[in-house]
Amino acid sequence: MNRLRVITVDDEPLTRERISDLVCGTEDLELVGEASNGLEALDLITSLVPDLVLIDVEMPELSGFGVIAALERDRVPGVVFITAFERYAVQAFEVGAIDYLQKPVTRTRFTAAIERAKERLAHASAAQRRALIEGVSVAERERGRRARFVVRRANVHEFVPVEQVDWMDSADNYIRLHVGTRTQLCRGTMKEMEETLDPARFIRIHRSAIVAADRIATIRAQVSGGYIVQLRTGVRLRSSRHYAARIRSLLR
Repeated sequence: MNRLRVITVDDEPLTRERISDLVCGTEDLELVGEASNGLEALDLITSLVPDLVLIDVEMPELSGFGVIAALERDRVPGVVFITAFERYAVQAFEVGAIDYLQKPVTRTRFTAAIERAKERLAHASAAQRRALIEGVSVAERERGRRARFVVRRANVHEFVPVEQVDWMDSADNYIRLHVGTRTQLCRGTMKEMEETLDPARFIRIHRSAIVAADRIATIRAQVSGGYIVQLRTGVRLRSSRHYAARIRSLLR
């Protein structure tokens, strides 16, 4: 195998420097980038397409799990998680990562993780990448209510706070966020959105549409048993009969 192209990600400068030094001191590895937060990591992974990412789990704003969950399916590298907490070390294996490194990282443990990575990447499969994405997505949802979305413009990623979103609908493997007159795509499914958004703030009115409750201007009943929901922006959305009870709950 050729030298593995590696990106290191950690919001703690000393830990990131330690990991990067270990990468640079290993003959079969090439350090191609460093990131200090989740958004930087997404930008680097998207533009550089590394073979392996060594990434901290617990970072502010966007966790290591969240970073991997936001990646395009064909851009998922091998992943070794870095953590100071034993519970995340166990979870790293549960979500399908190659290995984990517990802080403070020793050279012996680092070398073992790299050897494991070489073996796994030599026989990497699409099924393993899918399993990793599914695993980290579940782990990220379990961390609590969603406060923001990660959206991508070319190779640059940014946050969209949930309070800015008027409504959302599904678009293949993405969710289309409607923010005023703009639309932006984020990775996910309607089921995932429903599970992670605050039900007091967002309501699903159709199998392919979720609206922010405080953006609703009027609700008009239909003979069919459904409703027409009009937002403050003037957008009209049709609610199917299946979701009628949810709409009626807003009218009480």
